[in-house]
Amino acid sequence: PITASALVATVGNAMEFKSGRQLAAWLGLVPGQHSSGGKQTLPGISKRGDAYLRTLLIHGTRAVIRYAEKKTEPESWLRKLIERRNKNIAAVALANKNARIIWALLTKGTTFHPNHVTTASAAAH
Repeated sequence: PITASALVATVGNAMEFKSGRQLAAWLGLVPGQHSSGGKQTLPGISKRGDAYLRTLLIHGTRAVIRYAEKKTEPESWLRKLIERRNKNIAAVALANKNARIIWALLTKGTTFHPNHVTTASAAAH
C-alpha cells in the first residue's frame, strides 16, 4: 500500500509516459545506454529519477526474492534469473518488470490479476 500510494501520487497521469520502459527509466531502473554504430553497451542502472520510489520498489522485490528462493517452482522466471545473476541484479530486474506492469495497469485502468494468461501464451500450450 505504501509503494502503490507513493507511485500514484508521484507519477500522476501515467499516460504522460509513452511506454513502461520510459516510466522505469524515469524511476532509474533501466540501464543507461551508450550505443554507437550498431554496438550497444548497457553499463548499469542509471540511478537517476526518484530515489524514494526506486528504493521502495527494490526493497519490495528483495522480499519477493527471499520468498521465491524457498517457495517458488524452479522453472519460474525469477528463480532462473537468481541462478544466473547476483541477487541485487535480480532485484533491480524484477523492480523494472514491476514498474512496466504498473505503467500498463495505470494506463489501461485495470486491476492486477496474478494468474493472468495472455492469449499468445495460451495458444502456445
